[in-house]
Amino acid sequence: MTPAEKAQAKSVSLRRIGALFNGHRKQLTLVVAIIVVASVLGMASPFLLREIIDVALPQSDLRLLSWLVAGMIVVAAITSVLGVLQTWISTTVGQRVMHRLRVDVFSHLQRQSVGFFTRTRTGEVQSRITNDIGGMQSVVTSTATSIAANLTTVVATIVAMVALTWQLTLISLLVLPPAILLTRRVARMRQKITAARQRELAELNVIIEEGLSINGIQLSKTMGAGDAQITRFTGSSGRLIDLELRSELAGRWRMAAMNIIFAVIPATIYLAAGLPFAAGAMSIGTLVAFTALQGNLFRPLMSLLDVSVTMTSSLALFARIFEYLDLPVEIASPANPVRLEDVRGHLRFEDVTFAYDGRSPAALSGVTLDVPAGSSLALVGETGSGKSTTAALIARLHDPTSGRVTIDGVSLRDLDLSDLSDIVGVVSQETYLLHTTIRENLRYAKPSATDAEIEAACRAAQIHTLVSGLPEGYDTMVGSRGHRFSGGEKQRIAIARTLLRDPRILVLDEATSALDNETERAVQRAFDELSRGRTTVTIAHRLSTVRDADQIVVLDHGRILESGDHDTLIGAGGRYAVLARAGQPSTVDAS
Repeated sequence: MTPAEKAQAKSVSLRRIGALFNGHRKQLTLVVAIIVVASVLGMASPFLLREIIDVALPQSDLRLLSWLVAGMIVVAAITSVLGVLQTWISTTVGQRVMHRLRVDVFSHLQRQSVGFFTRTRTGEVQSRITNDIGGMQSVVTSTATSIAANLTTVVATIVAMVALTWQLTLISLLVLPPAILLTRRVARMRQKITAARQRELAELNVIIEEGLSINGIQLSKTMGAGDAQITRFTGSSGRLIDLELRSELAGRWRMAAMNIIFAVIPATIYLAAGLPFAAGAMSIGTLVAFTALQGNLFRPLMSLLDVSVTMTSSLALFARIFEYLDLPVEIASPANPVRLEDVRGHLRFEDVTFAYDGRSPAALSGVTLDVPAGSSLALVGETGSGKSTTAALIARLHDPTSGRVTIDGVSLRDLDLSDLSDIVGVVSQETYLLHTTIRENLRYAKPSATDAEIEAACRAAQIHTLVSGLPEGYDTMVGSRGHRFSGGEKQRIAIARTLLRDPRILVLDEATSALDNETERAVQRAFDELSRGRTTVTIAHRLSTVRDADQIVVLDHGRILESGDHDTLIGAGGRYAVLARAGQPSTVDAS
């Protein structure tokens, strides 16, 4: 465990862990009541046993014996039923807490910026939600009730033991100080091992995600890296074996020593009871009842100590989960968002500068753009010139370092994020399709979309004929990341998905880059038709696709090099004219 992780684990307060159970106090109060009743009832059995041995059997009192035996059976039956009821309630509460914790973490991560996910490995995020929260399950579902049950049993047992013989009770409790000391040492050992184990589980998740995804498999096969991936996985899995063994065996010798001590004490009491000076000091029934109570004391006492170990080691898990819950939301909806009732789509960049993670040089520097509602803007430039960064700022995937981006005069920071996603539609060159049907992929953009609306969007994107010709039509599974379809087919499905939202501002980030010339021309005609009345921002792959744009802006290293329409820029003889005369693409990939 690193120093930062140690400090973080120490900072996890039990109060915050307890706050997870807010809203379940009635159920927990009922569980505690059940535990107290069951513990008190359980204490009756040793006293009934003493009466059987000291009174009913020596006096051959069959009637008394029958009542005492019946009492023992009733006590056992009632405590068993109460135990089942307690388990049902406590497990239900625990599972609901786990559910809320998973949802809270997932929801909070959904609100994180794109920058967070570019900095964090996907497998690491998955491991926090699955492995870390899964590792906390026993603590959340059973620890609280285990503490209450065992603590109540210990207190009730000590009271009963004192009632039988306080002298032997003092002897029995001599083991408590060394037991507590050993338990604390074991807990610290387990906490370190648990943190290391969770880090290794996260690493294993990353290897699985990278090595068994469709892209990872393709890369592995084309690079001949299969053996290296297996070696990497084997190493991580082997380290997990060692950590799991260390976790299970941590402190086992110490705890085994305590078990021996606990076993020696009743044996010593039996020996002492047989010595000449102690003869007749207590009845056989009292001796048997006391040793039975002593066994009832040591079992819950050991359970309490084990719970202490589990809780301490689990602080590392809580620390990892709370770390994600405490992540600041870099891009969030304002507390009082501005509502645009009649969106026209007038887009402006006002002296916008943006740097990724504060790095220098800035990706954009002093960019000012004015895109009137319903007009079209084309961005061209070399790789790294800032085109895709500009598109990302329009969708508010990032916020400007300085300056502001506005729609109809309202800063994007003042709009609700859900409203902004309705206003701005984005089609990028890297299409991502969910592993479900074509229909559900399209409804991801608009859950309420009718089949007619879905088909209309696909017709506009020039994909309806292909989809309807498939054996299962729109119910065809697209496969992992859409690899069942070609790049151009995936792109057109993604275009249809965006068009289904009917956004007022359309951002096309090299949206036709994966299409062949004939298909690109067909889709471009659809875009020309659909762009009427919309504000359209296009990042060009081929200059031929943007020559009719109302405004063309040439970017170079984050700055505007020149701007104007096609004829003006050609006449100026600048960078755009050079690219046009050369007949070369303005860029090879997104910047």
